[in-house]
Amino acid sequence: MPELEAKTPAQSRMRLSMMMNPEHANASGNVHGGVIMKLVDEAGALAAMRHARAIVVTVAIDSMMFMEPVYVGHLVTVDAELTWVGRTSIETRIEVWAEHPLNGTVVMTNHAYVVYVALDANGRPQPVPPLTATTPEEQARMVAGRERQAYRKAQRVKELHTISSPHEAPPKS
Repeated sequence: MPELEAKTPAQSRMRLSMMMNPEHANASGNVHGGVIMKLVDEAGALAAMRHARAIVVTVAIDSMMFMEPVYVGHLVTVDAELTWVGRTSIETRIEVWAEHPLNGTVVMTNHAYVVYVALDANGRPQPVPPLTATTPEEQARMVAGRERQAYRKAQRVKELHTISSPHEAPPKS
């Protein structure tokens, strides 16, 4: 199999923008969190597809905090950038920004890390190009991404052990 050429985060960066309308509102009149989560997943997946030049599927969403509400009438911008790449996995950092178009106020409302796996034509995981940093900030993000992925793997092993041993008592805190 030929070696894949490394790519930079800038080569796959993605930005989506969308005006929030009444159909996006929840019962409180704010934009429904699920609408924001869908935009996050779409932007991250598009960045991952740009990198892999393949279909990707979501495999993990790290903690996503809703720091500020988004209101109907706001322009939401979602920025996605790759932060780590494994053999078939791709981590993206996604930031969500809400802009009040009348007064120009812009606030970050959310951020999350989402992991995707690239798939081949048969739906099996396929190798992806390596990621190469061009700045110290990108290098730091890649190191942190590798650490997050190691943590995810450890958690998955722990979960599998818990599922395979349901008769054991839960650990004491």
